[in-house]
Amino acid sequence: MVAFIYYDLAFLVVFILLMGIFLIKNKKNVKRQGIMFLYHSQTGIKSMKKIVKKYKKVLHIIRYFSITLGYILMAGILSLIGFLIYNYVINPSQLAPEVAKIPPIFPLIPYFPKLLGLESYFPPFYFTYFIVAILIVAVVHEFAHGIYMKLYNVKIKSTGFALLGPFVGAFVEQDEKSMEKAGKVNQMTILSAGVFANIIIAFVFLLLLFGVSPLAFTPGGATFDDYIYSIVNVSDITVVDGVQINNPTNQGLLDLIKENNLTTDLTIDADGDSISLTKISAKDKNYFIKISNFKIQLEQETEFVRLYDDLPAINAGLKGAITEINGNKIIDYEILTNEMLKYKPGDKIKIKTLVDDEAQEYDIELANINGRGIIGIGNYPLRENIIAKIYTVFRKPYTFYKERGEFSIFIYYLVFWIFLINLLVALFNMLPASIFDGGRFFYLTILGITKKEKIAKNAYRAMGYLFLFILLLIMSAWFFRFFK
Repeated sequence: MVAFIYYDLAFLVVFILLMGIFLIKNKKNVKRQGIMFLYHSQTGIKSMKKIVKKYKKVLHIIRYFSITLGYILMAGILSLIGFLIYNYVINPSQLAPEVAKIPPIFPLIPYFPKLLGLESYFPPFYFTYFIVAILIVAVVHEFAHGIYMKLYNVKIKSTGFALLGPFVGAFVEQDEKSMEKAGKVNQMTILSAGVFANIIIAFVFLLLLFGVSPLAFTPGGATFDDYIYSIVNVSDITVVDGVQINNPTNQGLLDLIKENNLTTDLTIDADGDSISLTKISAKDKNYFIKISNFKIQLEQETEFVRLYDDLPAINAGLKGAITEINGNKIIDYEILTNEMLKYKPGDKIKIKTLVDDEAQEYDIELANINGRGIIGIGNYPLRENIIAKIYTVFRKPYTFYKERGEFSIFIYYLVFWIFLINLLVALFNMLPASIFDGGRFFYLTILGITKKEKIAKNAYRAMGYLFLFILLLIMSAWFFRFFK
């Protein structure tokens, strides 16, 4: 979809120009608030009234689910904040280098996967995706607020949209005095209605993602995460790069690495980068490991280290999606597994793979593990890209998928982003901070518990300052780690 980027950038320029012309033509209804422009209208208010009149009883029932969901989302976002503090501030060494690149506060900025080098974690995020998704999120969110405002007789002064450059959002402006008169529970219903609507829309688009997936992709090969490795006891290591080891210990092996210029016994190519591996022997078996990874494991002072087994796949540098074995088509991992049952240890097979749309061929002699013919590849669920699993949830595991066409791919990822952004907006909107719906929701909760306005206001302010401090702390930790 490289060519689409040019159309997307052109759309960005046209969109900004059209919005500028619209604001100029309707300048009587436009107010400037800081660096943001707000367009005020009465659009949608009549529709809100009609919905309230027709579904009044249903809306009263939904309120209980809405408030409950509000608390669930608040608990969820606070748990996520705790997770971010632990992983980005307290214990950042546990983060994988590629995971550390992901901003802890999810960036709703077009092209961010490309800008931050996160293409393997996120699908493309074009401006077209951004503007469509944000408009759906904002309109649904604010319209839901407006429906419950009308249900509880809260005066709506205006509706409209906010514009900051290419960034756009919607709003429903209520009369604050009539909002306060609505009562605590009614106010909480109004506040949680927006996130409730976003969660419903997210669920709808998740189902739609399931329907669109077969139209966008078709299985075309079997994938693997890594070469097979074994967990080896440090005390069992006898040879490192030809150097005999007596009474091996973590520190002794570290000293060996430091004192000797260890050679490369095997070089494999991974995604264009050459990886040098050193041979290690333990209990009459040979293994391979990148010395820097070996050193890291030893420094953790554990009794065991993870070493690659000396098997055909790693020796051949096998990579990419397996598409063919001895002329038999492989379209998914299940077919690969069944195909391998035909062969025995010592058999020679020809494997074809696909790497960046280029075909590769390998001649491999199968190894023997427990009487089975083994290539030497494996999949490790704990090491899967969890973020990517969200938008590949309806695909077979460990299967390479070919794209059917640019238009179907465009629609598929558009549906994904609408789902994800609705989910994230609902989650982050329940942060107990003043700029979010969760701020006032939190205030009303404390007020309901303590019955004292002073305590509720102090807790509200304190939570706002705490969130600001945590945000700066987490983002600073991420910034220094990303740019170091």
